[in-house]
Amino acid sequence: MDVRPRLLDALTALRDRVDAARFPLPLPGADRARRSRAELLAQLDDYLVPRLRAPEAPLLAVIGGSTGAGKSTLVNSLVGRRVTEAGVLRPTTRTPVLVCHPDDHSWFAGKRVLPQLTRVWVPAQGDRAEGPYDEEERAREGEGPAALRIETDPGLARGLALLDAPDIDSLVARNRDLAAELICAADIWVLVTTATRYADAVPWHLLRTAKEYDVTLVTVLDRVPHQVAAEVSRQYAALLDGAGLGDVPRFTIPELPESAGGGSGLLPATAVAALRGWLTQHAQDPQARTVAAARTAAGVLASLQARMPALAGAAAAQHAAAVRLIQRVEGAYAEAAERVRREIAAGAALAGGALTHWHGQPRDSTPEELLAALTESLATLLRSAAAAADDRVAEAGKRDPAARTGLAPADAREAGERIGVAVRRWQRCVAELAEEETRARIPDGGGADASVHVAALLVASLLGGRRARKAGERLAETLGAHRALRLGDRGGRLLDGCVARVLETERDRRLAPLDALDVTPDHQVQLIAALSLLQKER
Repeated sequence: MDVRPRLLDALTALRDRVDAARFPLPLPGADRARRSRAELLAQLDDYLVPRLRAPEAPLLAVIGGSTGAGKSTLVNSLVGRRVTEAGVLRPTTRTPVLVCHPDDHSWFAGKRVLPQLTRVWVPAQGDRAEGPYDEEERAREGEGPAALRIETDPGLARGLALLDAPDIDSLVARNRDLAAELICAADIWVLVTTATRYADAVPWHLLRTAKEYDVTLVTVLDRVPHQVAAEVSRQYAALLDGAGLGDVPRFTIPELPESAGGGSGLLPATAVAALRGWLTQHAQDPQARTVAAARTAAGVLASLQARMPALAGAAAAQHAAAVRLIQRVEGAYAEAAERVRREIAAGAALAGGALTHWHGQPRDSTPEELLAALTESLATLLRSAAAAADDRVAEAGKRDPAARTGLAPADAREAGERIGVAVRRWQRCVAELAEEETRARIPDGGGADASVHVAALLVASLLGGRRARKAGERLAETLGAHRALRLGDRGGRLLDGCVARVLETERDRRLAPLDALDVTPDHQVQLIAALSLLQKER
C-alpha cells in the first residue's frame, strides 16, 4: 500500500486510455467489452485510485446480493437502528445508503470515492431542507444523477463503513448498474444470499467475479431454518470448495421472526455478532486492515494483466471491422466510377431522348433541348451507378453486423436529387467555358445562341463517344481546331471532376456514421502502452 507517485501517474494514464476506448460496432464480444470497460472504470475511479492515494482511509464494506436476500435488514442490524429502507415490494427502488462512524464522515462526504454520486442527507423531521433532499427525491424517481445518502452512527466501529447496495438482479436497469458500480468500490465484498437461493446464478456470478479479482470476500447465508441449518450449511460449503472459495469466511443467520414481513425489523444482536466482530476486527486491527485492503487492491491491479489485453483485442476487432466496411464501400464506389467512365467513353449517355435530339439538329431540335437531354442522361448514368454501388454494399452488409451501425442507409430519392443538383452545376460550368471560348473567337460573341450551340456541341462530344464524332468536327469548324481542342480538354476535366465528386459524396455519406464513431487503431495501441507502463512501474 506504500505507493509511489509514478505508479499512481501510470494508473491514472491507464484509466484515461480505458475511458477513451469505444466499442460502438455490434460485433461479437462488443457488449462484453463495453461492460468490462464500465466495470474497470468504476473500479479505478471508485476504489483503486482513491485507495492507493489514501491507504489510511476507512474500509468500505459493500453489502450486495440478489432481490429479497435481506441486505437492508442486515445493515440495520449491524448498526443497531434503521438507517436504510427495507421493503416488502420487490425490487425496492431506493437511494443507496452508506453508514460510518461520525469521525469518518469526512472520508465519504467528499468525492474521494464514488465521485459521480451526488451526496445527500435526510433532514430532521419537521426541518425539511432544500437542495440535497430534493436531489434524493429525484434520484428515487430515476431523474437526475444517482445519489448516495451518508448516515453516521457512533455505534459503528471507527475505520469501517457499510454500504447497502441495490439488488444486483433488480428489474430496474439503473439499479442493477448502480449495484455493480458500488460493489466495484468496495474493500470488502459482503455477499448476502438465502437458504433457498444460494445456488442461484446471480450470487455465483458475484462469487466468481470476486475470485477472479481476488478481493476480500465474506458470504452471509441468511434466513436459514433451524431444521435444515446443518444440511444447508454443508451443501453451501461444498459448493464454495468446488469453486475454489473454501477459505472465504461464511456466516449463517437463522430464520427469525424479525426477518419476516419483508425484513422490516432488526435482528437480535446475537444473530449478527459474529459478522459484526469480523468486520470490526478487520477495521481496527492494523495488520488485518492492511491485509484486507491490500488484497483487494492487489487483486484489481493483477486483473489488469488480463482485462487490458482483452479490451485492446476488442478495440482491434472494432478497427478491423471499420477498415473492412471502408474498403467495401470504397471498392463499390470506385467500381461505380469506373463503370460511368466506361459508359461515357462508349457513348451510353447519347441514347434515348438525347439521341433523338442529336439527330434532330439543327432543324427539329434546339441546342437548349439537346443540352438538357444530355445533362439528364449523365445524371441517369450516375444515379444508376450509385444505386448499383449501394446494392453491392447492402448485399455484403447482410453478413456483417457492423454495417447496421457503421453505414448510413441508402436513400435512392435523396441520392437522385443530390446527383441532379451536381450535374446541373457541371452543366453551368461547361456553359461558362463555352461562352468564354465563343467570345474569344467571335469578338461580338455571336449572341447567346452561339454560346449555347457551342456548349451543346461540347457536351455531345464529351458524352457521345464515337456516336458524336461529328460534334467535335463542328466544334472545330466553329471555334478553330486549337480552341476546340483546348475547350474539349477543359470540359473533360470538368466532367471527370463531376463524376468523381458525385460518387465520392455518396460514398462519404454512407461512411459518415463510421467516421463519427472514431474507430481508430489508436485505442488498441494506447491501451497496451498504458498497461506496459503500469507493469514497468509496478
